[in-house]
Amino acid sequence: MGLEIRCTFRARRSANRLYTNVVDRASFEMRFEATPEDIDPLGHVSNISYVRWIQDVAVAHSAAVGLDFDAYRKMGGIFVVRRHEIDYLRPVLRGDGVEVCTWVGSVMAAKCVRHTELRKGQVLVSKAETVWGFVDVTTGRPTRIPKEVKAAFGV
Repeated sequence: MGLEIRCTFRARRSANRLYTNVVDRASFEMRFEATPEDIDPLGHVSNISYVRWIQDVAVAHSAAVGLDFDAYRKMGGIFVVRRHEIDYLRPVLRGDGVEVCTWVGSVMAAKCVRHTELRKGQVLVSKAETVWGFVDVTTGRPTRIPKEVKAAFGV
């Protein structure tokens, strides 16, 4: 998989209607290139690759703010995906570079909503909302998201 981590944090406000209620947040960006393995029988990037990119950018964002798997394990909790909602707006083809930007939009007691936008240049090709649940690593049951985790993501 061709990938380049840019690790840039900046205030971001999406012009996209779906996210008009999102206030400025720290965001994280990565660049992916659509490889032959990403292409489905219809000749464009498979939905499986989109899901992988959305997860990979979220995990990289977390690591970039100091919260990798070991850090979560030490605090006794970890995020797991509860729900993905993805809108596919334009096709991505073999060899296309895709900028993937993500940010945490809201946090509740034991879950948060992460937004992700995928762009080819200035063109929005996909947008997603993922609900991440925070669970105890021993029991697998939901547990409160620690204050230090919320602070790391600027929420």
